[in-house]
Amino acid sequence: MIRTRFAVVVGVSLGVIALSALAGIGLGSHPIPAATVVEALIDYDPANNDHIVVVQSRVPRVVMGIVVGAALGLAGALMQSFTRNPLADPGILGVNAGASAAVVVAIAYFGVTDVGGYVWFAFIGAAAGTVAVYLLGSAHRSTATPARMALAGTALSMVISAFTGMVLLSNEPVFLQFRYWTVGTLQGRGIPVLRAVLPFMVAGAVLAALLARPLNAIALGEQTARGLGVNARLVRLGTTLAVVLLAGGATAAAGPISFVGLAAPHVVRILVGPDHRLLLPGVLVVAPATLLAADTVGRIAVAPGELQTGISAAVLGGPIFVALARSRKLASL
Repeated sequence: MIRTRFAVVVGVSLGVIALSALAGIGLGSHPIPAATVVEALIDYDPANNDHIVVVQSRVPRVVMGIVVGAALGLAGALMQSFTRNPLADPGILGVNAGASAAVVVAIAYFGVTDVGGYVWFAFIGAAAGTVAVYLLGSAHRSTATPARMALAGTALSMVISAFTGMVLLSNEPVFLQFRYWTVGTLQGRGIPVLRAVLPFMVAGAVLAALLARPLNAIALGEQTARGLGVNARLVRLGTTLAVVLLAGGATAAAGPISFVGLAAPHVVRILVGPDHRLLLPGVLVVAPATLLAADTVGRIAVAPGELQTGISAAVLGGPIFVALARSRKLASL
């Protein structure tokens, strides 16, 4: 029964991804006929403006949406399991706050103005924020329990956000430039940006797959996990590293995007249960389907204008999460 549900989840999600990708490439502020889309993919003509839009803008945007969605979904699933908190998402480990602060520093003090330059600062900031949260949560040789980590993440995020706000409020040009990054978008994130962060995301996904069985043991309680031969401290370190690679790479590439990493694991968990051997592969297709659908709806709904991906994800994901929050199964981690 569970295996059948898992197959349905994967099949439906792949169908949503395919439909959203086709709609995202052909529709939007500048509709392009399906025949021209196929022609651009098979016989690209650099002198044809429609071909340029398809190959250099819309296809990379779809690919970026799939990769970023998968990374955010996996990071969210790991965070919720790691902290035993159903409302946890990558931001609770200081990923978003660290990345935002680093981007502000890059703009204000290093004069970085393009997305390619933001990527590395955002990734370093996300990693630094997460490491700081882990060190704070395990200070004085204490065990880095989920509660300590969540508390440390919340406190440090507030401090970092205060610094970010201070710099932004004292420098209007920096604020104007930063706001385009902080809403989260897939627009303008081309293949070079994807190429820069993809190795980190792939490494994070592999590490997440290796953590599936240990996380199942941890879910039974740390004492039981020890009895099964699982090193809880090593699992925490591995989970933290995987979240840094996945969420750090996704945030660096597209900016902070909410709800995808929060809602997708709950959807999969309700349908196939808490077994990480099914949960993580399920999230790997449900999260990108959610993000890609939100991005496509955001582009079509306000055409010829465009709704930023982070906003459309919140608009679409908010009602979904409210419905999940009303479900009694939400807390079943």
